[in-house]
Amino acid sequence: MSLEKDILLSDAQDEHQKALINIFYTYYFLVDKINIQFKKYGITRQQFNVLRILKSHQPRYASVNLIKTRMLDKMSDVSRIVERLRLKELVVRQSAEKDKRSVEVIITPKGLSLLESLDPEVDRLGKLIGNLTCEETVVLNKMLDKIRTAGEMSRTSGFVAEAPSSNTFAHSR
Repeated sequence: MSLEKDILLSDAQDEHQKALINIFYTYYFLVDKINIQFKKYGITRQQFNVLRILKSHQPRYASVNLIKTRMLDKMSDVSRIVERLRLKELVVRQSAEKDKRSVEVIITPKGLSLLESLDPEVDRLGKLIGNLTCEETVVLNKMLDKIRTAGEMSRTSGFVAEAPSSNTFAHSR
């Protein structure tokens, strides 16, 4: 499977642009596989993420704001996701004692049971990158961290990082 063959990529200007397109393509490839697995259990990947966050807070309640900060998908509407999980009896929500405007959420035994039954599926999903060696996986994680670190630095400074073009290197020789 190659990017050029799969999406007939021929207009990438340089290797940095090709890598960015490849990251997007791989992201959607993985998301599609994840969605298929979770759909079997009647939940979305965002709902799974909320349940996973709540499980890590057991036996305490977690505020909706805390859940928002820990979500993988920052564009998720956490309040709506929590409501759908509540209707499925996977979570309980209540007004916070100190601030009645704040909502706190806790996972139910049914939610914990669902997560437990999802463990084999999550293990299978991990095998989507099982063709990488341990060393390759470490390098991949470091490279992805490096990309996000550069993105965070550019966001806080207002600077948008530009990858050097092949022309830049040609002029510096």
